[in-house]
Amino acid sequence: MSYLILGFVTGMSLILAIGAQNIFVIEQGLKKEYTFIVCLICSISDFLLIFLGIFVFHFFQDFFTPFIEFILNILLLIFLLHFIWSKINTKIDKLNLSVKNNKESLIPIIFKTLGFTYLNPHVYSDTVFFLGNFSKDLMLKQKIFFGLGASTSSIIFFFFIGYASKHLSNYLKTEEIWKIINILIIIFMSFLAFYVLAQLVGEM
Repeated sequence: MSYLILGFVTGMSLILAIGAQNIFVIEQGLKKEYTFIVCLICSISDFLLIFLGIFVFHFFQDFFTPFIEFILNILLLIFLLHFIWSKINTKIDKLNLSVKNNKESLIPIIFKTLGFTYLNPHVYSDTVFFLGNFSKDLMLKQKIFFGLGASTSSIIFFFFIGYASKHLSNYLKTEEIWKIINILIIIFMSFLAFYVLAQLVGEM
């Protein structure tokens, strides 16, 4: 049980950092667009990556080579720039904020969720590398409890921010509020893009 708690606390301390994936989950909750699906994909992805790190880390200690991180950063930068551009082109003043008329189809939402999850090198560094490395000296049973604890923290976190945002959306139905939200998302994503670009420049 102690390793379950250790995994939960360690996982929560990592996932609380604000990132592009978390912002996307919050935005989907505000929009009331496939909140459950988005939270579920993020939770399952973390579960898979956490146990990947726990069980195979000692076989792939050189997995995160500089070249692989460089490629992942390029893919993430492209993805972020595309997302920012789509937000800039969003015409808030012409939006009908009724959920029924403005939902994106499920497939694009799934791909966006997967993109924010698997194209982010920090997801791998936190789940596979850090948690895998942290638990490498534990016994098998201890590793399982540690992984379950870390995975539980991800599930609770994603569903909390998703549905908390969905609840708050009842108070955020004006076009002015959505314009502000859109601008804040663009600014934050731009900072992330510059951060990734700086990492790429530093790796050259």
